[in-house]
Amino acid sequence: MAGKRKQHYSGIGGQALLEGVMMRNHDMVACAVRKPTGEIEVEVDEHHPIGEGTIWTKIPLIRGVLAFIDSMIVGFRSINYSSEIYMEDEESKKDPEAEKKENSAVMGISMVIGVVLGLVLFVYLPLLFTDLLSRSIRSQAFLSLIEGLIRIGIFIAYMAVISAMKDMHRMYQYHGAEHKCINCIERGKPLTVQYVAQSTRFHKRCGTSYLFLVMLVSVVLFFFIRVDNRLLRFGLRLLLIPVVAGIAYEILRAAGRSDNLFIRIVSAPGIWLQHLTTKEPDTEMIEAGIRSVEAVFDWKAYLVKEFHYDPAELSHYEKGGFVENDEVSG
Repeated sequence: MAGKRKQHYSGIGGQALLEGVMMRNHDMVACAVRKPTGEIEVEVDEHHPIGEGTIWTKIPLIRGVLAFIDSMIVGFRSINYSSEIYMEDEESKKDPEAEKKENSAVMGISMVIGVVLGLVLFVYLPLLFTDLLSRSIRSQAFLSLIEGLIRIGIFIAYMAVISAMKDMHRMYQYHGAEHKCINCIERGKPLTVQYVAQSTRFHKRCGTSYLFLVMLVSVVLFFFIRVDNRLLRFGLRLLLIPVVAGIAYEILRAAGRSDNLFIRIVSAPGIWLQHLTTKEPDTEMIEAGIRSVEAVFDWKAYLVKEFHYDPAELSHYEKGGFVENDEVSG
């Protein structure tokens, strides 16, 4: 079993939650959240993607837009669930249904504010800055390039500020736990705390990488679309957001299934940014990640199929076994 293994695509993905991890595999979504008592509560739900079974999910670009919207819906529900568990107070006198509606309303408002803030920061401000520079720079091509670089600069600065916030550190640790769990099994290692801990916290299919690809694609696309009126330019950029999101999705999708030179180059900046958005998790965080994976994914059957394990051998690892000198890839 020793030796470096090639990474195999598993199809599972996830997200960091408040004191927990969400994992998704096809139509199944699991949220593993550590309660204030220390117990891990796992909720498994069935979720059918937007447009499931239709031709739209097979058309490049369109499927990316649908996947992005769908991930927002699942992410919103998962964060809402984890916040309910995290804020759980056994002595609370609030009506559970009323409290659930209140949490949903707060999360909904936060999402709207986040979208508006994102449009202002990453779309309108770069346009405003380039308009100011247009008084001294006449080249529209150069201005378009500057606009894109400003957008990327604001994005990196935003990520750096967020990562420096103390309250975000634990969520980023859970983000690291999510990546480590996926990398562990995709590199052919049994899903135990020891092997997960030794796996890398960086993954090409990360949402951070996707967001950076969105920025990068927008630089290239907007370079070829030039109009003089600022409001018209702003409107065009809003209309083209689905196109940008669709192209970025196709690149990220390819990154999850191949490892050629082009994929490594376009994935490198996103991997670098994950130094900001992922942190090394502790044992309890890894345990939550493992519970979440196991709720929706049979990792033992996966290792038997993709890495040709002996099923009998896996019984040793199922109980937390660990081979000290076994090289961990990734």
